[in-house]
Amino acid sequence: MTDWVIYLPYAVIVFGLLVLFHELGHFALAKITGVQVYEFSIGFGPRLAGFRRGETVYNLRAVPLGGFVRMAGMDPEEDLREQAGLAQEINNTGTEKSFMHKSVPKRMAIIAAGPLMNFVLAVLLFSLSFLIFGLPTNKNVVGKVIKGKPAAQVGIKPGDVITRINNTPTKTWLDITDIIHKNPNKKIEIEVKRGQETKVFQVVPEKDPEDQWGKIGITYVTQRLGLWTSLKLGIIKTYEVLRITVDFIGKMIVREMPVQLSGPVRITYELGKAAELGIVFLINIAGFLSIQIGLFNLLPIPALDGSRLMFLGLEGIRGTPIEPAKENFIHLVGLALLLLLMVVITYQDIIQMLS
Repeated sequence: MTDWVIYLPYAVIVFGLLVLFHELGHFALAKITGVQVYEFSIGFGPRLAGFRRGETVYNLRAVPLGGFVRMAGMDPEEDLREQAGLAQEINNTGTEKSFMHKSVPKRMAIIAAGPLMNFVLAVLLFSLSFLIFGLPTNKNVVGKVIKGKPAAQVGIKPGDVITRINNTPTKTWLDITDIIHKNPNKKIEIEVKRGQETKVFQVVPEKDPEDQWGKIGITYVTQRLGLWTSLKLGIIKTYEVLRITVDFIGKMIVREMPVQLSGPVRITYELGKAAELGIVFLINIAGFLSIQIGLFNLLPIPALDGSRLMFLGLEGIRGTPIEPAKENFIHLVGLALLLLLMVVITYQDIIQMLS
């Protein structure tokens, strides 16, 4: 659990970024379509800081696991409270600035903009990773040596060309990782070429508790890329991760694969591990999480954006909206169930990590 506390700052930064982009999508489309926004908040719980600009209050709250955009017309009782507290600013606000009085397509655009911005963020993060750190190559050359890991302890350095492991020639990076992964906690002999010298190191790969592979703490070399190539690859990678995730969810639903869910504690731990390996790994896992959040929010589960889109779709078909009180009750029940699920998953994560 000590690791979880150490890794917490990385999780706060990443979660904050994911929530910011998600809520920014809702906020921007609300403003574009002329809906009045009462509050734009990152986080839940007690208010830590904030300011008012125009008709909107911008707040930073204590729990960085979500956020919200409060809009006129979403809750009649809330509208009355806002009008009572800010009568001089809101008296002139008519139905044209109410969310509920916008057309169904405009309301659907406002709701869908949040998840879509998560996909945009993933593209930006992956593109940034390609632009700054380049594209991984399959060369048998050490790109980075992680401090404190077995490779660093025995003296392997960046730029070393790994020519043999246990007398087996290694011509590619895949050759190197294939042998190392298969030898956790077993001494292996690594032959490297450093300039004109040939050196031999005895290394014992650590056994990774997650995948059970052997690892010595080295990374590949990369090829530098231009802006447009990086952006193109960022789009392609986002699409591929999204496609694989949809396929994975589909297999879980039909029980072809076991259900695997992670809560905030587990995600915090994984973010910390990624940060230990380097900023490129942290950026990539943040992009991966952004896709998961965007896709999860599009599921037709009460309290999520997907459910609200479903209700709006029904309104478009019927020509009349679902009774607000009934819809709000459904979302409230859904939120309670989601919170309960999060508690259960978090408990399981903690038990698994402690064991």
